[in-house]
Amino acid sequence: MSKPQGLIGRLRLRWKVVIILMMLSILILLLLLISVIGVLHHHHHHHSHPYYDTTQYDNTSDDNHKIAFLFLARRDLPLDFLWTAFFHNADVTRFSVYIHSSSLGFVFNQSTTSSPFFYNRQLSNTIKVVWGESSMIAAERLLFDAALKDTSNQRFVLLSDSCVPLYNFTYIYNYLMSSPNSFIDSFLDTKDKRYNPNMSPVIPYQKWRKGSQWVSLIRRHAQVIVDDHVIFPIFKKFCKRRPPIDPSKGNLNILLQKQHNCIPDEHYVQTLLAMNDLEEEIDRRTVTYTVWNQSATKMENKGWHPVTFDYANAGPKQINAIKAINHVYYETEYRTEWCRTNSIAAPCFLFARKFTRGAAMRLLSEGVMGPFDTSALNTHS
Repeated sequence: MSKPQGLIGRLRLRWKVVIILMMLSILILLLLLISVIGVLHHHHHHHSHPYYDTTQYDNTSDDNHKIAFLFLARRDLPLDFLWTAFFHNADVTRFSVYIHSSSLGFVFNQSTTSSPFFYNRQLSNTIKVVWGESSMIAAERLLFDAALKDTSNQRFVLLSDSCVPLYNFTYIYNYLMSSPNSFIDSFLDTKDKRYNPNMSPVIPYQKWRKGSQWVSLIRRHAQVIVDDHVIFPIFKKFCKRRPPIDPSKGNLNILLQKQHNCIPDEHYVQTLLAMNDLEEEIDRRTVTYTVWNQSATKMENKGWHPVTFDYANAGPKQINAIKAINHVYYETEYRTEWCRTNSIAAPCFLFARKFTRGAAMRLLSEGVMGPFDTSALNTHS
């Protein structure tokens, strides 16, 4: 009986070895499978969207997203002392400054500005800007182009040399960054006579828009403006300001006043974005307050010019009245635009123009715009 028992013992040992080997094989296969899945997951994570970064416009994904403040200046910035106080307590990683000075060769340094925030912030590529001509649009495009080179810039605010902020930096930053949209005053003016039929078919009348040039853009819309090589040439050719009446020209004025009249900077951005079917991505209002001279409404050739705020009318009562505005009515569209940012009710305006140096000094001295640190001005003349 010893031989069969020995045989059975050897068979049992072999089966144990076989079972152990099978278990080891299964374990190895499982480890290989887990490794392959990990590689595939890693590959998918990095290459599922090879053409764009899905977090590029996510306002909460990057604490260093910046607002680019873009100044269109005739020469210098006469309200630099006010902007010094505005930027003084701001996180320098959250904003950038770019200046286009129409005074060719003008440099912002210690001898030309009291604000270190403006030192050497002028564009190297500048042009002579004439109000009411396409050169204004060209200067805006240069500012957007320069600011787009910094990928941290995610909002682009166009400002004049007479603009003032109505709130402190933190409020304005949160206001603009919390909205995924651009803020662009844009409407269809049913009484408009500026559309030139020669623009058709490149620019059809139904895409023609009007509005304030003072816009606040998201990055994608700023890129659309810089990349445009179709609409801008049409504006240069067919959207031109009618020359003002010149008494020295006598009866020639009658002929000149028959010329088509168009103000390019009040139509370009609005029309371009409409042409690109991007109006669903904008809040159709500006964040910069302007009061227009009503005496010019009946005669365009007199020129439309904004009312200037001086020391006397820049007190708390006037400024708080601007800050209390919560809607804008567009008469030609019978549209009331209730002001919101990211679907939350908000004041309409963050900036205002045109302000004199005296008016800006009153804003600082009376603290109308909030807690500015005016000690920032003590070291500057």
